[in-house]
Amino acid sequence: MKTRQPAVAGSFYPANTEKLDAAITTFLANAPKRDLSPKILVVPHAGYIYSGQTAATAYRLLQEQADTIRRVILLGPSHRVPFRGLALPDCETFTTPLGDVPLDTQAMQALLSLGQVQVLDAAHAMEHSLEVQVPFLQRSLKDFHLVPLVVGDASTMAVAEVLEAIWGGDETLIVISTDLSHYHTYDEARARDASTVKAIELLTPNLTGGQACGCRPLNGLLEVARQRGMQVSTLEVCNSGDTAGDKNRVVGYASFALQ
Repeated sequence: MKTRQPAVAGSFYPANTEKLDAAITTFLANAPKRDLSPKILVVPHAGYIYSGQTAATAYRLLQEQADTIRRVILLGPSHRVPFRGLALPDCETFTTPLGDVPLDTQAMQALLSLGQVQVLDAAHAMEHSLEVQVPFLQRSLKDFHLVPLVVGDASTMAVAEVLEAIWGGDETLIVISTDLSHYHTYDEARARDASTVKAIELLTPNLTGGQACGCRPLNGLLEVARQRGMQVSTLEVCNSGDTAGDKNRVVGYASFALQ
């Protein structure tokens, strides 16, 4: 059975099982409880010291759904490998220091009938945007299967078609991995990110890479959410200047829940 091994354990998050477990437990414990039952989470993907607490504000919401959710559709942008469309891995398991997560290989095979979906292991090999979400899912849910999709140069409608094809019911959670603006001063980032957050709240599916590095998966999601009349709850907005970096050149983070 082919397994995708962790690529950024020890850099983006702890490689030691006990330390990783403790970090996520602390993040989740410090996240506020809200009366939301999301179908979709939008979460950041930086190193945990930068955006782990922001991500936890979204994952905290899953505790009431842990017995229901059995499948997670996880989409994030490609940071290292340029390609067109959306990429699935050629494996059956994702591994983190917290253990193995089985993939929904039947659903993955069905997605290959869509022309924009391909198998491209290279897109997954070193990609952190999906990997950093998996330990949070492992500690927030119980038994679940994963469908991991790295999104390359794909149109809004191409991503939306994939999401509709695999939408499922209450057993299926969708997670979109994206950060916001990159490498502006603290004040400029706050202003830019506030505008982006407003666009997300209004389900505006025309974000650019300057607004969100995961704009392609996010735009596809926003298009589907707009058509379905979904509601967006903004959970937290911050940047690396608020967490573990200086304020001269920051990266923005936010988490959202849609239902």
